[in-house]
Amino acid sequence: MALNSQHLKVTLGRSLLRLMPLILMGTLTLATFWLVQKNNPAEKSQLERVRLHEPDYIIEDGSLSALNELGNTKYRILGNKVTHYDDDASIDIEVPRMRLFQPDKAPVTVKSKTGHLDGDLSILELFDNASIFRPAQPASATEPATLRMLASSSYFKVFINDDIIETDKPITLEQGMSIMTSTDGGTFDNIQQSMVLSGQVKGRIERAPRGTQ
Repeated sequence: MALNSQHLKVTLGRSLLRLMPLILMGTLTLATFWLVQKNNPAEKSQLERVRLHEPDYIIEDGSLSALNELGNTKYRILGNKVTHYDDDASIDIEVPRMRLFQPDKAPVTVKSKTGHLDGDLSILELFDNASIFRPAQPASATEPATLRMLASSSYFKVFINDDIIETDKPITLEQGMSIMTSTDGGTFDNIQQSMVLSGQVKGRIERAPRGTQ
C-alpha cells in the first residue's frame, strides 16, 4: 500500500512538471491582459463616440461669396458673427445679410436677426424680422422698370441653387404704394423677381406713377 502511494506521488509530480510551462504561460497571459486593461482608459460609450455639435471656428464680420459660370458674383452672405460646426459643416449666422445677383437686374437683399446655413451651402434659413428687399429700378433696353419691393415675415427659407425664397408664415408685401398681406406665406422667384402670395390675401393696390410704368 505504501508503495502504491509513493508511486502515485511520483506520477503526480511528473504530471505537474509537464504542465508547468502551460501554467506559466497562462499566468503571464492573464497578467498582461490585466496590465493592458489597467493602463488603457475604458472604451467610450456609443453616445460619447458621436461627434458633438460644437463649433470648430468662429469668425467676426464674416462673408461667403459664390461665383456663377461667367465668374460674376452670384450671391454673397455677410454676418456679424459666423459660427461653423465640425460635425455637419453647418453655419450659424448672427444678423445675416444675403445679396442675390441677376444680370441686368437690381440686386435683392435678404436679411434677418439670425440665420442657419446647411452643410451643403444650399439652404439658408432666416429667423426673426426676416425681409426681402429689392430697390426700384428704371427701365432699360432689356428690362422694364420695377418698383421698390419689401417682403417681411418671421421666417424665410432661401433655396440658393434654385434662386427661390419661400415662407409658410404670414407675410406682408409692399410694392411701390401697394401693400398686401398673406396668412400662409408666399414664394419669391429671384430669376423673375416676382412674388406669389399664398392663402388668404388682402390689401390695397395703388397705381404706379407714370414715370415708373
